[in-house]
Amino acid sequence: MSAEFVNLTAENLPHEHLCCIIRSKKFHPGIDAKRQWLCGRLKEGHVFRKLNEKATVFIEYAPLETAWVPIIGDNYYYLYCLWVSGSCKGKGYGKALMEYCLADAGKNGKSGICMLGATKQKAWLSDQSFAKKFGFKVADTIGNGYELLALSLDGTLPSFSQRAKKLELESRELTIYYDMQCPYVYQNIGIIRQYCETNGVPVSFIHVDSLQKAKELPCVFNNWAVFYKGKFETVNLLPDVAALKRILKK
Repeated sequence: MSAEFVNLTAENLPHEHLCCIIRSKKFHPGIDAKRQWLCGRLKEGHVFRKLNEKATVFIEYAPLETAWVPIIGDNYYYLYCLWVSGSCKGKGYGKALMEYCLADAGKNGKSGICMLGATKQKAWLSDQSFAKKFGFKVADTIGNGYELLALSLDGTLPSFSQRAKKLELESRELTIYYDMQCPYVYQNIGIIRQYCETNGVPVSFIHVDSLQKAKELPCVFNNWAVFYKGKFETVNLLPDVAALKRILKK
């Protein structure tokens, strides 16, 4: 396979496409929000590597110490996303991106790489069966079927924070934690807010806008988390009203 990849930098960030929403020809506020989020993260060692074509082929990872997730561990990388979609599947791009991350970890003396997984594949999480082919194994578990997968290079393992394992809130109203890493978050908030206002459903949106807030979350998190009636529900975005209604019926 011969392919050209590019890493986002402070210099090329303003004009490189961000893979996730590439079919929209109009201005998309979610893309602008992600660019702003990335601008702060790149200086912390965040890596966004993508195929140098207009395609959804990319990987995002960061040092665990500066990754916006309630996971603790020393000297690990956290893999947020590894995505290959559409006609790009089956061409070895995912393998190339994962191998780049592994080589980067080895070059920088990292203890390993970890990622959020689940006992059953979740729609908004990277393909865990693919990751397991590279040696990722379950390092920690948490409620609602979520797992922390890790590929250890030195025998050490990361874990979910004790606070993350709480998976409960005192508030019983619909509560959504979010950051702006994913371009789809912006439009999801709009869909949910409109439905809740129209139907009189109380809802709280909590913007996770700092590393400290992310590390102290009472649940698993990749960029989104939903609670209802005090219980954690999902890290899956709710892209339509039907997905929201399924939770509100509980």
